[in-house]
Amino acid sequence: MAGSLIVDRYELGERLGVGGMSTVQLALDRRLERYVAVKLLAEHLADDPQFVSRFRREALAAARLVHPNIVQVFDFGLDEASGRHYIVMEVVRGRSGAEILREEGRLSVREAVDLVLQACSGLAYAHRHGVVHRDVKPGNLLRSDDGVVKLADFGIAKATHAEESSITQVGSVLGTASYLAPEQARGEEAGPQADLYALGVVTYQLLSGRLPYEAASLTELALKQQREAPAYLHELDPEIPEELSLAVDRSLALDAADRFGSAEAMARAIADGAQGVADPTASTRAVMPGTEATRVVSGSALAGAAGAAAHTGERTAVSGAQRPPRAPRHPRTDAHVPAAPPPSPGKLSRRERKAQAAAEAAALRAARRRRGRLRRTLGTLLVLVLLAAGGAAAVVATSSDQGAVSLRRITGDRVTNIVDSIDRFVSANTR
Repeated sequence: MAGSLIVDRYELGERLGVGGMSTVQLALDRRLERYVAVKLLAEHLADDPQFVSRFRREALAAARLVHPNIVQVFDFGLDEASGRHYIVMEVVRGRSGAEILREEGRLSVREAVDLVLQACSGLAYAHRHGVVHRDVKPGNLLRSDDGVVKLADFGIAKATHAEESSITQVGSVLGTASYLAPEQARGEEAGPQADLYALGVVTYQLLSGRLPYEAASLTELALKQQREAPAYLHELDPEIPEELSLAVDRSLALDAADRFGSAEAMARAIADGAQGVADPTASTRAVMPGTEATRVVSGSALAGAAGAAAHTGERTAVSGAQRPPRAPRHPRTDAHVPAAPPPSPGKLSRRERKAQAAAEAAALRAARRRRGRLRRTLGTLLVLVLLAAGGAAAVVATSSDQGAVSLRRITGDRVTNIVDSIDRFVSANTR
């Protein structure tokens, strides 16, 4: 309540923000005669040991992080008079990333990169001190009026030191759904690379004004992450350098090991990408996703195809200079997707049943389109290969929904006969 005192020291003023766990209010520190921000744990959670422990852990985690790009914590404790748990922090006068997006829609490359690089600096410091934020999102990036960006709200941060235990076990999910890394969406333990993924989502949103994945539930998000690849930023906006687009794309890699090794590495790649400089540490990536059906010939045959096309002046899918539109990911066979609770048929309304049927039909149509694109891509690539190789033979590999790989050597004296045989073989194995 405005005007009240916390521990006879902090005089509460206007409300700065409110969340499910806590409320943040402006306050005057009477002892030091300065304004601070006081976060108060919600009253209905004060008797819950788990939330009190989480609140205390936030204070302990953030208090040891003294860095220009992290909101500084000054004090915390329990006000005996009111029974309220509190954290005292520095006041950041400015706007959060969420407010910036709401008011401006998106940022220029220069503004977005500046914000992200400062966030990387704060994350790098936190990670070096064994703290993983686990809830990086626009609302937790505060940009002051003088342009300094600070990471806020370590409420679900986890200390990575072995002697400190996490109150959240593997299998539970914390964080705002749209910014969860795939391993978090699967309920696995989150490490520093999960923070980098979340910051990659923020970067994507700042530059494009949209999320890489739009999902209404955690289950839908996990499925989209496993089966879809977001459009490259430079395809959405040609003004965005392709090198920057690829750096952001790397931060959104499905596997944590394929992302940047550290926040410092991500910052270098983002800064270089904004200047049109490619990331030298990036591994060579296939233009198309790594489905077994597209790995149809040896490297020498691909080189021959590329050479033959270059001789005729044609562009091919294997040319690094011409990157085709993003194709869907091949679903991982080992991925665990959190199951949604089955709805009770008796509780579904007519509208809900109709919506469910429409969603299933849309998913079926999407699957058919993917299979069609796969067959067309394979056919085009094989025609080039066969033209280069004289139409002698081709080895085809396809993968089934169960992940099994099937091989067949197809020979013939005419290209059309071989392509027809390959098409029948692929159709039989991609149903």
